[in-house]
Amino acid sequence: MKVVIAGAGSIGCYCGALLTGAGHDVTLLGRARILDPIRDKGLTVTDFSGRRRHVAATELTLTEDARCLSNAELVVVTVKAGATTQVAAEIAHFTPTSTPVVSWQNGMENARILRAVLANHDVRAGMVPFNVVPTEPASFHRATSGEIVVESGPGALGKKLGSPDFSVIESDDIEAVQWGKLVINLNNALNALSGLTLKEQLLDRTWRCLMADQMTEALAVLKSAGHPVASTTPLPAWMTPHILRLPTLIFTQIAARMLTIDPSARTSMAYDLMAGRPTEIDSLQGEITRLGAQTGVPTPICSQVRALIAQAPKGGMSPEQIKP
Repeated sequence: MKVVIAGAGSIGCYCGALLTGAGHDVTLLGRARILDPIRDKGLTVTDFSGRRRHVAATELTLTEDARCLSNAELVVVTVKAGATTQVAAEIAHFTPTSTPVVSWQNGMENARILRAVLANHDVRAGMVPFNVVPTEPASFHRATSGEIVVESGPGALGKKLGSPDFSVIESDDIEAVQWGKLVINLNNALNALSGLTLKEQLLDRTWRCLMADQMTEALAVLKSAGHPVASTTPLPAWMTPHILRLPTLIFTQIAARMLTIDPSARTSMAYDLMAGRPTEIDSLQGEITRLGAQTGVPTPICSQVRALIAQAPKGGMSPEQIKP
């Protein structure tokens, strides 16, 4: 397929490289600061299992010009939430209505925005469970595990996009999957505030208890709002907070698959804070606090974390400093 990745950031570049390896004709639509190093040295992606793939620049189409969307047989949107409206307008202007559009973005509002602007397109929500970080210019590393999920529909997109190195499955209940990912992603902000790696954070029971309290708060909001939650980990969503609160020795034995991450991995929000970039806090804690206000369920932890991230700290906080 002719696939345009609209948003050549960490997720977009990683997925683009593996889609190219699966035989797709991939265009990376993004900014020069990301694309220029790829033009010079090609695109290299690695993962936590030791897999490495290098894609020569000649195997990709690299452009900052949205007119590339006119030739797409599939558009995969991977921009940050703040850029979704602009990308949606560009897709509406250039892309035929017969071209499906898939959102591989955090949060719930991105697919809503795309559907509102692209009313005549086949727009599908999706979920990327893993964490990808830049290691150097033109190099990106997948630091955690998981399968990409795309909303079910015509055309068997999951089967077409998937490969042995790049698992893509379809779901008939994508919204529940997205809510499950959002609940897990609430830790993005806690990790950014902590200044720790994900593994260090998960091995500290005090941090895990704060993670659990925040998840419990969010799950109560979602239950009150009538939103089912599908787990994106091997554990059921309701069980995860209980597992997080266990003593570390027991936790590490029960949740071994949760620790399938690189020792140096941090969340994308941690990197955004360190680089002084806008974060997606309003798509995560912001979503829960808005729903909490609508349903009358208190959200003290999510509200506090949202306020702290807005102050753009550099990390190094303790759980005691964060919990209200």
